[in-house]
Amino acid sequence: MKPDSPDTKALRDIDRAHHLHPFSDWHALSEHGGRIVSRAEHVYIFDSDGKRMLDGMSGLWCCNLGYSQRAIKDAIAAQLDALPYYNNFFQCSNQPAAELAAKLVQVTPAQFNHVFFTNSGSEANDTNLRLVQRYHDLLGKPHKRWIISRRNAYHGSTIAAASLGGMNAMHQQSRGLDYVAHINQPHWFEEGGDENPDDFGRRVARELEAKIEELGEENVAAFIAEPVQGAGGVIIPPDSYWPEIRRICTERDILLIMDEVICGFGRTGNWFGCETYDLQPDLLTFAKAVTNGYMPLGGVMVADKLADVLLGGGGEFAHGLTYSGHPVAAAAGLATLDILCEQDTIARAARSLAPLLQERLRELADHPIVGEVRGHGLFAAVELVRDKGSRERLAPDAAAAVFCRNSANELGLMVRQTGDAMIMAPPLVCEPGEIEDLVRMLAQALDVTGRHYGVA
Repeated sequence: MKPDSPDTKALRDIDRAHHLHPFSDWHALSEHGGRIVSRAEHVYIFDSDGKRMLDGMSGLWCCNLGYSQRAIKDAIAAQLDALPYYNNFFQCSNQPAAELAAKLVQVTPAQFNHVFFTNSGSEANDTNLRLVQRYHDLLGKPHKRWIISRRNAYHGSTIAAASLGGMNAMHQQSRGLDYVAHINQPHWFEEGGDENPDDFGRRVARELEAKIEELGEENVAAFIAEPVQGAGGVIIPPDSYWPEIRRICTERDILLIMDEVICGFGRTGNWFGCETYDLQPDLLTFAKAVTNGYMPLGGVMVADKLADVLLGGGGEFAHGLTYSGHPVAAAAGLATLDILCEQDTIARAARSLAPLLQERLRELADHPIVGEVRGHGLFAAVELVRDKGSRERLAPDAAAAVFCRNSANELGLMVRQTGDAMIMAPPLVCEPGEIEDLVRMLAQALDVTGRHYGVA
């Protein structure tokens, strides 16, 4: 399809005239339009002009197995023929939902034997609030309501999920819940200064303890966090951080909610990020890669500690969603987990692709505009600076990172920009040569950006 052909132009015109995109400047989009993605194969996307791009973001952190998984597509088609929909309210279920629940119990940590299905991570984190409140009510502790989260965390986009998150722009545009408090993020490059990373990690972790003291331990219900803050910029906590958080939650009788929407299903080299960091959460949020992004599905794994109380009596749990445990989405989830298990995808990626990605990216640390390269498993971030010593940024308002992202896109690489960082999360099924291509195109984009901003 040629650029500006009638089909492409018509699609762009329709899109910008009628489609309100998520997380977009609507005025700019209505003025200039956007890219129409028309097809995909393996780890590549193609726009309506025929331009091929290596998808360095796995869709939106979700297509961990790429775009050509025939077994998932066939499972979806077969389930549409058998049972395209029925609800799971009022003591009803369906075969794929029941089987997926059992399969998820097999692949998650041992404390999890129950799951509540949703359609997204946002809804799953809303569900976490309902579960936590119901749990404490049944224990006779209705005053335990406060949830502690972190600044620059991302937990979804509903009112409740955005309240749990710590994104300033989201809070400025919406009045959030009044029982969520935030502590600092463990972002050493941005906030650690000259402090030793481990000292910084312990200090920031102990902000949780201070916040519990401030609110009163008897009033605090839970702490929610991503193992690695993905949308916040792939924030890798110092090694000292999570052991201290684990100690505080255990000693203070605070529930630990792990939001694994991005980290889950192989991104950190294990099935879940909590395993990578040796944590034992009470609730585990999942979505995205559970169906390889082919169908909407999310949920909450509920530890026995909570499930025993919730199942012990107390009447109806007054919460649910029309599409909870949707049979077609569940069928996609089953097929996805079968591939991950039978093909040993996660372990193979951890053995070969992840070390290659991290090694090649760290070779960019000497680039004149790179202040830090950080990553774990198959995701990473590259921070852009004008001066490595002072960490002065290239341009105000992250303009340089936006320029670098756009340059990478033009070169044929889909990566994202968060703040002054370039972030990436390639599929677990990339070939080694495709990882090499990703780093090569990113390096070229860094070169273009450095020249544009006068840094040789």
